[in-house]
Amino acid sequence: MISRRGVLKGLLGVTLAGLGFGGYAAGIEPQRLRVQRWALQPEGWPRGKALRIVMLADIHAGVPHMSEVRVQEICDRAMAEAGDLIVLMGDYVARHMFLARHIPVSAIAPILAGLKAPLGVHAILGNHDWWDDPVAQARGGPGPVLIANDLRAAGLSVLVNQALRLDGFWLAGLDSQLAIERPKRKTPRGMHDIAGTLGQVTDDAPVILLAHEPDIFLRMPEAMAGRVAVQLSGHTHGGQVRFGPWVPMLQSRKRMPERLVYGPYQNGASHLVVSGGLGCSTLPVRFGVPPEITVVDLT
Repeated sequence: MISRRGVLKGLLGVTLAGLGFGGYAAGIEPQRLRVQRWALQPEGWPRGKALRIVMLADIHAGVPHMSEVRVQEICDRAMAEAGDLIVLMGDYVARHMFLARHIPVSAIAPILAGLKAPLGVHAILGNHDWWDDPVAQARGGPGPVLIANDLRAAGLSVLVNQALRLDGFWLAGLDSQLAIERPKRKTPRGMHDIAGTLGQVTDDAPVILLAHEPDIFLRMPEAMAGRVAVQLSGHTHGGQVRFGPWVPMLQSRKRMPERLVYGPYQNGASHLVVSGGLGCSTLPVRFGVPPEITVVDLT
């Protein structure tokens, strides 16, 4: 029989463990920064051509965890990776209720505009970029979205259902698949146009698709299956809080298989890399998936 003292000790132990977990998840892990590297060899990639892509996903600027100084530090670290191409994957400001200070995208856009790469710095929009624009929500689409205007005003390229021909490949930027919020329990409506975006591709060069939400990877129209060599995505934060395979805070749980959470995947000839991202959404905590700059090397 367990004594009263034993029960009290057990409760104290659980309480201290909970406080320790909460303190780490709220105060330490969100301030970490790692560089996560993935190497891919897509079919049809030009022989002898190497390409390094540096991804910054889900910045979610806002104090306490993502101040302007922190964004600058991330950009400096990203530049040190010497990418041929830098891509900004959407969700630029934080929206959760625990912010000590809101940071508008106009405050970080000039910092992001300081990023440089031989093939340019290109941005796409995420769901929060749409959700934070009441005019765009009331209009029900299409854009422009205020955040896109601020990024462009700072000199950044923002791809909204657009494709660009770069050095031996196409870079296509898809709009958010969850752009327009709907009544509770209904999936937001997307402003993405995969057919129109890939319709701008005029030759057989490989396509790199930037899509904030990973969902489209397994929902590509049959006629376009295999046309995308590599898809890059964010949105999930790698789960943001994960205990091994269990990810209780997973974004898009109802809309996509849970296996599209983090890291590299392959579906036929197409590859996907899902970044763990940098900031926090819903709650200002991260555990088991520290903030990361994602580097993808194609050969």
